Amino acid sequence: MTETSISLQAILSPALTRCGVPGGSKKRILETIAQLVAEHYPFLDENAIFNNLVCRERLGSTGIGQGIAIPHCRLENCDRVIGVLLTLEQKIPFDSIDNEPVDLLFALIVPQEATSEHLDLLSQLAEKFNDRSYCEKLRACRSDAELYELVASGKNDTI
Repeated sequence: MTETSISLQAILSPALTRCGVPGGSKKRILETIAQLVAEHYPFLDENAIFNNLVCRERLGSTGIGQGIAIPHCRLENCDRVIGVLLTLEQKIPFDSIDNEPVDLLFALIVPQEATSEHLDLLSQLAEKFNDRSYCEKLRACRSDAELYELVASGKNDTI
């Protein structure tokens, strides 16, 4: 992972791509992300994922504006970059930089030792999600499969 061009398909699986997730609150969504990751990667601890995501949010919101958030954290015992893509049923407050509520999230869980790669990935994700038409296509999806297919269909879609 030195040349940080990773395809979205390499870090995202159909099981971690969810459309129309009930939100409620920032805390509830972070719990949902932790639960999904722990279900898909049973060797990872759900509480550790949740606590690390919350600790990262305390440093400053990962809401990047325009209804988008990229919650992320480093995690011990994590041996790969893990992505989680969610669209929400309803927008939720996320303390975003533009104070707009969020309905599109791409969570990133990275190995504890990932540092510069982690920052590169975040920057590239932010750039990708800065494309309004791409985000509108994601928001228009009506099923998990459709959402995953949209992301996976970008064959040369690297972040």
